[in-house]
Amino acid sequence: MEFLRNWSWTAGSAAHILEGSQSTICGPPPFIRREHSVSVARILEDARELHGDIVQLRHDLHRHPELGLQLPRTQEKVLAALSDLPLEITLGKGLTSVGAVLRGTAGDPSAVDRPTVLLRADMDALPLQEETGVDFASETPNRMHACGHDLHTSMLVGAARLLAERRHQLAGDVVLMFQPAEELLAGAPMMIEEGILELSGRQADAAYGLHVFSAGGNTGRFETKAGVMMSAADALFVTVIGRGGHGSAPHQAKDPVPVLAEMILGLQHMVTRQFNAHDPVVVSVGMIKAGEAINVIPDTAEFGASLRMYSDEARAKMQTAIPRLLNGIASAHGLEVDINYHVGGRVTVTDEAHTAFAAEQIHELFGAERHHSLPAPLGGSEDFADVLARVPGSFICLDATPLAGGPDAAFNHSPRATFDDSVLVDGTALYTQLAVARLAQLAAA
Repeated sequence: MEFLRNWSWTAGSAAHILEGSQSTICGPPPFIRREHSVSVARILEDARELHGDIVQLRHDLHRHPELGLQLPRTQEKVLAALSDLPLEITLGKGLTSVGAVLRGTAGDPSAVDRPTVLLRADMDALPLQEETGVDFASETPNRMHACGHDLHTSMLVGAARLLAERRHQLAGDVVLMFQPAEELLAGAPMMIEEGILELSGRQADAAYGLHVFSAGGNTGRFETKAGVMMSAADALFVTVIGRGGHGSAPHQAKDPVPVLAEMILGLQHMVTRQFNAHDPVVVSVGMIKAGEAINVIPDTAEFGASLRMYSDEARAKMQTAIPRLLNGIASAHGLEVDINYHVGGRVTVTDEAHTAFAAEQIHELFGAERHHSLPAPLGGSEDFADVLARVPGSFICLDATPLAGGPDAAFNHSPRATFDDSVLVDGTALYTQLAVARLAQLAAA
């Protein structure tokens, strides 16, 4: 990404292109001049006033989901929703990301040490055929917002509006990070490479992300956890190489199938015997492929597995323990094995102080009863971990179980997963409050 600091606007201007850059400044509309209190009650009240607009955007994004790094329509909709705000817009080069800087005008705008807070929302969908039956269901075959990223995007757009109304009370800058390809665990690293963390002109001082969940039964409840919050995610692809033959004469072949089965069981034994139960590792084999006929021993057999770890130490150990085990089993049976270990997303680790701060803002906005501290890490993975590895911050979960869903509500990534629109106000307000309160603290430090 590219960024330039020098910009100006004049009355009647809709947008300005920064010299030597593709960044755009969108001129502030008249409503920006209204006086707004930064009080918690007013933030929540203003978020409620935006509810209809946020819902409309969310439903539009849900109808037209896009996958991976290239989300051209989604990017277009986000840009349109932000077009009348006083933002410095930077578009991604290798992906259809949107980075936006809101310059607070309180304090000394020329100070080089003005604080910056980053807020992130992911935008991509999943390759699923939607089965929810909602009236705004996906209109694209085998594409679905089944992980709530349409809610995240809409809430951050809403927060951009609330923050723009309060920019004269912000003694610092806010970076809005609209990210593709979270489901590939690829978007955040690419945006970091393109400069999102320094988009305001200096390294962000704090970063916050939010994620909704479609099941849990506590609609509107926020959940946080200090320290290790989500797992690292690696992938394992294994091909056992034998020699095919007739099913009636296995002694004349080198059957890879029982060797594959032994490897799969061996991985489970390895996890329980070689790894600390208090630093867990999860190996889930989700793909097995071998042969086409019951009376033919195939030349090869394959399996693939998802690997989850909660520490860098366990992850490093997996990368040596797995090849040792699989090579040993193959050798014992006189076969060969091809092992492909793919390193994915890192462990998500939140900052203790920033997580406590996030909990405080939840209490201020909604009351202590709307907050829950997670007793253990979650099993999923997040590429926001790459942001938190470089900038202190936190990641907040929001229960969006449909109010009419009951205990059988489908979880994220299900073709039947639905999310309650009522939480859009909550997420919008929390994004806003996190930026407002954190900038105030940083400016006063």
